[in-house]
Amino acid sequence: MITKLKENFEAESKYGAFYTGGNIQWLEDTLYCQTDTFINKFSIETGNVIGKIGRNDEDETDSIQTFTTDLNKIVTSHKSGLLKLWNQNGELEKMWKYIHKGPISKLLLKDIKLVSGGSDSTIRIWDLQHQACILCLKGCQGVISVLQFHPTENSVFASGDDGKINHYDLENGNIKAVYDGHYSKVTSIAFANDNEHFASCGRDKVIILWHFNKTVALKTVAVYEAVEVIISLPIKFKLPGFKSDPTSIYVASGGENGIVKVWDLSKAKQVFAQTNSLVSKAVEEGGLSITNLIFDTKSKSLAVITVDHNIIIYHLKSFICLKQFIGFSDEILEIKYLGKCDSHLAVATNSNDIKLYTVATMSCQLLKGHEDIVLSLDACKNYPDLLVSSSKDNSVRLWYIFPTGAKCIGVAKRHTGSVGSVSFSNQSSLYFVSAGQDTCLKLWELPKNMDEKLKKLETTEDVSKVISLNCIYTAVAHEKEINSVSISPNDKLIASASQDKTVKLWNEKLELLGVLKGHKRGVWCVRFSPVDQVVLTSSADCSIKLWSVVNMSCLKTLDGHESSVLRVEFLSKGLQILSAGADGLIKLFNIKNSECQCTLDQHDGRIWALAVNYDESEFTTGGSDSCMVRWKDITEKQKQARQKELEELTLAEQKLNNYLQNNDLIKALKLALKLNKPLQTLKIIQNIIRKGDLGLGEAIKSLRNDQKESLLNCVLAWNTNSKNCHPAQLILNILLNELQTKEFRPVGLSKLMEGLLPYTDKHLKRITHLKQDINFLTYTVNCMQPHARALNTG
Repeated sequence: MITKLKENFEAESKYGAFYTGGNIQWLEDTLYCQTDTFINKFSIETGNVIGKIGRNDEDETDSIQTFTTDLNKIVTSHKSGLLKLWNQNGELEKMWKYIHKGPISKLLLKDIKLVSGGSDSTIRIWDLQHQACILCLKGCQGVISVLQFHPTENSVFASGDDGKINHYDLENGNIKAVYDGHYSKVTSIAFANDNEHFASCGRDKVIILWHFNKTVALKTVAVYEAVEVIISLPIKFKLPGFKSDPTSIYVASGGENGIVKVWDLSKAKQVFAQTNSLVSKAVEEGGLSITNLIFDTKSKSLAVITVDHNIIIYHLKSFICLKQFIGFSDEILEIKYLGKCDSHLAVATNSNDIKLYTVATMSCQLLKGHEDIVLSLDACKNYPDLLVSSSKDNSVRLWYIFPTGAKCIGVAKRHTGSVGSVSFSNQSSLYFVSAGQDTCLKLWELPKNMDEKLKKLETTEDVSKVISLNCIYTAVAHEKEINSVSISPNDKLIASASQDKTVKLWNEKLELLGVLKGHKRGVWCVRFSPVDQVVLTSSADCSIKLWSVVNMSCLKTLDGHESSVLRVEFLSKGLQILSAGADGLIKLFNIKNSECQCTLDQHDGRIWALAVNYDESEFTTGGSDSCMVRWKDITEKQKQARQKELEELTLAEQKLNNYLQNNDLIKALKLALKLNKPLQTLKIIQNIIRKGDLGLGEAIKSLRNDQKESLLNCVLAWNTNSKNCHPAQLILNILLNELQTKEFRPVGLSKLMEGLLPYTDKHLKRITHLKQDINFLTYTVNCMQPHARALNTG
């Protein structure tokens, strides 16, 4: 069977940063997430950005400070000192200058009333209909950190850096009450369902319960952690092992420990603490871990927003994690397909956690275990749900996707430096190799009774019970850091690529077989051909090389990249190469003729990760721009489109010939213009002029504006040749008359005129000279006639 070569790919989907910190709001099934230049509308159901608020043509330095939204409109504040009002379709309706002496830290929207809190300690009330500031509220100190409307009254609560909460009357701007109980900055307030009480929290590690009409704290609850956010819970709700009392006031809190806790403020006690937290504890005391909590009453779900820009959604009753979304991934270092039919994508970023995406929904699970940045991943062919990872913490870990979720099933710590690359064996013998900064190559053997081990690990909840990983061979492989390792399809050979500019081949006992020398700089990637005894390498010297395993010689060098080639993969049974460079470009090479088949561009920085799925119908890339792009093979699609286009062209040409045969010149003219055939169009125009009974003017008037535009482009080409200038000038005269009456207005008229005027002027001069010559001949003949008559009479 002949292998079909790939010709082109297109970006099917692009997953970039949709939340980079700041405000976030949940309305219906959509999360409104803030980035530097856009407010992204993120669908919880599909896991995709379904809309953007902002304009692409805006200055990137005019970043968004914060925003607020309701079901109808969105207001954003910008670094340029502007407030902008948008509708839900992303159309800018109004913008005006805000009067704050510094950035706006908080925005609040209710009907046509907008409240802004600034870093200048003031709060301003705006009338959205007239974009006018109607009140300026003073009394807070420092940056406004809390801003909330009273649930029933026309008033607002605000707090700055002084730990006091001010209650303002929005009718006259006066302070109705000051609630003073915190000893540090207030971070959040939540109103109780009875509309008589509210709670506040801060960095002083307490939650205080207040009554609206009393400025003395009713209850002060010690929570023993800096709390960033609290939210009020419904009157009736259930939690694992707990049912609410309708007479009590409950709030959920999130803070530096990364755990969601529920408090009964009426009794001043904790009633629930999360046991399945996916959020890491803050590195420093008083640092950030959970930054926001949002409760959706419709779905009875709780969204936890973390300092790492992750969004984790729990069902309140069971507190089971429903979905995880990664708002910002930083640099993407590695991507691997795994699972049956490549159902999952494992992604390593500048993080200790591995992000495991479900391809169908792009919902994510965080795999925690490594203590430093994860550098490399690989999936096992014999066990599609098995994953190996390596990290800067000098360790290698095994992970398995069970029906209940993925978890770590093995840990190995024998390296003395960062482990930069891992690779699984391909056939029945189950082992993997690892290599890294310590220049050592290690071969690890997995248990032969792997299936039994996996069954036991699936049911156990003891994280300490893991598979024993035995390092059976070790070799000091290179003089510098090893960047990549690969195992041959038959598991007999191992290749290692290093910063020392060499690639070395080893047998399964890590005995050196040969050295491949030829690259001028460090080698980034090495791969074995799936069918031939060939090794593929890519280097920082911008080249890709193919080597013979038999005699260790360089078979071919492919040039095309203008920067370091970071990743390479074989395609089409070893007949093609897919490469990714530091310039953000992906290239597809045909090995037979060494030609670049196509170049793909969607990244804005280095492409560190390149993964091809099992049937090569798609591949995924990721890089320093935090974007993950899924590419789809469109070779067959383009072939079918070309075939269809050819068939349509053949039918249209036959139709054109029929029109000409029947002397139907108007229809022939329209079809010739549609097919973009200037020569055929010229012949038809000449026939119309010769025929004379219909009239060229009437023929042109019957054309649509787009057809007239095509005809004008044809005139531009004909006008360059003196043989065709006559029909060109006739048509131009008719179209210029229509231009004067504004019946016809082509796109890019000035450029068309620039092309027409020089040749028109040239034709005018030529005709003028011809006319002068004719007049001179007439004059000469007239002068000669008397003498001719005299001679005749003589």
